[in-house]
Amino acid sequence: MHKPLGFSIYISSFDQQKAMLEPLTGSRSAIFTSFHIMEEVDQTYHVKAKQMCQWLADRQFQIIADVSPKTLELFDYPDMVSFAQAMHISALRLDYGFDQSEIEQIAKLFPLVFNASTLNGQALPILENRLSLSAMHNFYPRPETGLDPDLFQTINQTIIKQDIEVIAFIPGDQQLRGPIGEGLPTLEHHRGWPPYVALVDLIKNYQVTSIFVGDIVLSDQQLALIQTFLEDDVIQLPVTFLEGNYDLYEQIFTIRVDSPKGLMRLQESRGYASLGDRKRPNNCIERKCGYITMDNEKYQRYSGEIQIMREDHRQDQRVNVIGEIDKAYHPLVNGIKNGDRIKFISL
Repeated sequence: MHKPLGFSIYISSFDQQKAMLEPLTGSRSAIFTSFHIMEEVDQTYHVKAKQMCQWLADRQFQIIADVSPKTLELFDYPDMVSFAQAMHISALRLDYGFDQSEIEQIAKLFPLVFNASTLNGQALPILENRLSLSAMHNFYPRPETGLDPDLFQTINQTIIKQDIEVIAFIPGDQQLRGPIGEGLPTLEHHRGWPPYVALVDLIKNYQVTSIFVGDIVLSDQQLALIQTFLEDDVIQLPVTFLEGNYDLYEQIFTIRVDSPKGLMRLQESRGYASLGDRKRPNNCIERKCGYITMDNEKYQRYSGEIQIMREDHRQDQRVNVIGEIDKAYHPLVNGIKNGDRIKFISL
């Protein structure tokens, strides 16, 4: 079972986000927020910030707060630990402006989260007697500035070797945070992806253990897909099937552990030809990445076997194309591993 999904909460939009969070009361889900976004500061900022943190604490959310020395000026506290305790914060993410001695002192008294995106492959500083330590990547509002996969992987491998948790962000889909409003992903190629697809990609391909939504509101559809995966470890694939294959919806299949690089074989499908109708040749077209196929009677004992294409394959009169993964969810093909469980669904 994976960690629950985390959410980014902003003082300026908190009233809009309560409806999404209320059903998660008592789940101890993690919340990320920042206390040095100057565009949010007005005459009511301090009051709203304290009310927000109290609301979250009353409902047992864990708060990770992005802070800088500017935070202490804004809230008029003598030190970061007393500020964190007063605001019911669970961990502090030190953004900038702290020297090594300050970091060492805070780490002895309070859990810390480092900025993973700026490590550039370097090891995290060794902190003696630390309470807890994790590393959270940035999110990137401006298009073209998000991390590329190679750098992201290099950073993560360094962190994981130190037995430290890696945290990253996926974009939202229903209400994107301004002023740019083009998503808040950690990885640039996730910009514009369905949040569920980005989350599966982070977990399956980059060993990220804790994931937060960067934007303001996540749709009910995407939240349901994410929660099912996190709880059951079943990858749901939105698929459009040709008529006659609708019985494949809502069934769980296992990817054979010996599936080759170019396609995924469904372990439970071999017996389909013996369940009723003969699998006659139909729609024997070129098999493109993301297509679902079924071997027909010309493949003799393989008839009825179902595959998901990871790569393009030529036309074969022994193989029927019976459906396709919806275009927006094609990247899931690269996240499914041999031995994984999948379910075909209709959105």
